[in-house]
Amino acid sequence: MKWVLAILLGLALLVVGVFTVPFYKEPPVDPAWTIEGSQDIPEGAVTVRFTSTATLLFSDGTSNIMIDGWFSRPSAFALAVGEIEPDLDAITRGLAANEVDTLEVVIPVHSHYDHAMDSPEVARRTGARLLGSESTANIGRGWGLPESQIQVFADRVPVQVGDFTITPFESRHFEFPDPTMREQALGNPDITEPLVPPAGAFDYRVGKAYVLHIEHPRGSVAIVGSAGFIEGQLQGTQADIVFLGVGGLGSQTDAYREAYWSETVDTLAPHTVVPIHFDGLTAPITGPWRGPSLLMAMLSSGSEKTLSFLQDRAAAPGAPAFRVLPRYDQVVLFD
Repeated sequence: MKWVLAILLGLALLVVGVFTVPFYKEPPVDPAWTIEGSQDIPEGAVTVRFTSTATLLFSDGTSNIMIDGWFSRPSAFALAVGEIEPDLDAITRGLAANEVDTLEVVIPVHSHYDHAMDSPEVARRTGARLLGSESTANIGRGWGLPESQIQVFADRVPVQVGDFTITPFESRHFEFPDPTMREQALGNPDITEPLVPPAGAFDYRVGKAYVLHIEHPRGSVAIVGSAGFIEGQLQGTQADIVFLGVGGLGSQTDAYREAYWSETVDTLAPHTVVPIHFDGLTAPITGPWRGPSLLMAMLSSGSEKTLSFLQDRAAAPGAPAFRVLPRYDQVVLFD
């Protein structure tokens, strides 16, 4: 009997190990694109700090805007078979690393856990308004965030934050190639009731995905949080810098990648492209960049194709400059 229990325990540990050992692929960005933080920050300059995934902090020294604000890193095992919730200590460390304690707004680009799970707690601590879809609002309500700190976007209706004008453009999440994963992550997309954590990872439904256009008197940026698009949605819009979500892009067809580039970068005509959402969802948010875990790579593979595609775009005649931001360090965008 003892040897049966021993075998069962060994198998259990093996399963846990498969889900938790941090084996990661290389991130699909060229090291040559990496830049360092700015040494001098002129007064009134528009700056950005990058944590990882799509968590970005924009500031002009007066107003602070955080995209996503996701700092928790649930394990692959918890994602697969358990429930997840915001890691309060990780949020404390993440805000401290970004050197921010007050925000005007925090904006998840959609309502999956790796964008919106921590956002209500970030809003609560910083006094920010939580902006997003009705699904994001229900994540906030489930966390106990008061209605006075929740605002639901309307497509293409600008929101003024100090000198920043934020315009949400409804978009699409990229399509997972695996049909089961696609149905779980994107089917039945709305969170219709307050979501109270701990909850399953797939309870954080996508809601509405947005491209965020942020304009300031000194310059403009667009944040494309997911490698999806709606044909023609961004026509007539320009941005100086595009923060381009590339997660899962390599799992799509060549035709899809070309269409995605055309509908985002070619349409917005930036002078600079900054890849985001290239790092592993279970990787630490300190130290060197890591790509997707081997487990996640099996579900949404193709990081090598992502890198090859981006390198080809960067080498094309008249291409925008490519930049990979440092982690947490302040970088001047417009001075």
